[in-house]
Amino acid sequence: MNSKLSRHVWLSWLLLLALAGCGARASDGTPPAPPVPAPAKITVALTQGQSATIAPGTVLRLERVNDSRCRVGAVCVWAGYISYTFTLTKDGTPSSFVLAADMPGASKSVSQNGLTFTLLGVEPDSVPHMKAPVPDYRVSVQVSALRSN
Repeated sequence: MNSKLSRHVWLSWLLLLALAGCGARASDGTPPAPPVPAPAKITVALTQGQSATIAPGTVLRLERVNDSRCRVGAVCVWAGYISYTFTLTKDGTPSSFVLAADMPGASKSVSQNGLTFTLLGVEPDSVPHMKAPVPDYRVSVQVSALRSN
């Protein structure tokens, strides 16, 4: 009976050691690498009607390009401006904002929902000729997280 008990204890210890070995990972003494943080800034280039997922549950869409600049070859009473209307949808809730370089009341940079959107440029950037079709503008925006103080 004593032999059966010692054999049972010995097998139990062996089983525990085997199970502990399955759950343990090899270590060379260095701590595990920290998780890689999400980039603080990204650049998104969109055409009118195009969307991009900029973070989980967050989508940026270029709704409209409004180009009222005086076309090459036209006679105008003012120079006009070009502006870009975006919709930011975060967790299913949409909000809109406008970016523009030279439009009165607008800015090249807007902060919304913890993010800052900065207009980087547009292609083509030149004013089209008076008789040319409306270009398929490609707008570049830098998206960055607001810094917490």
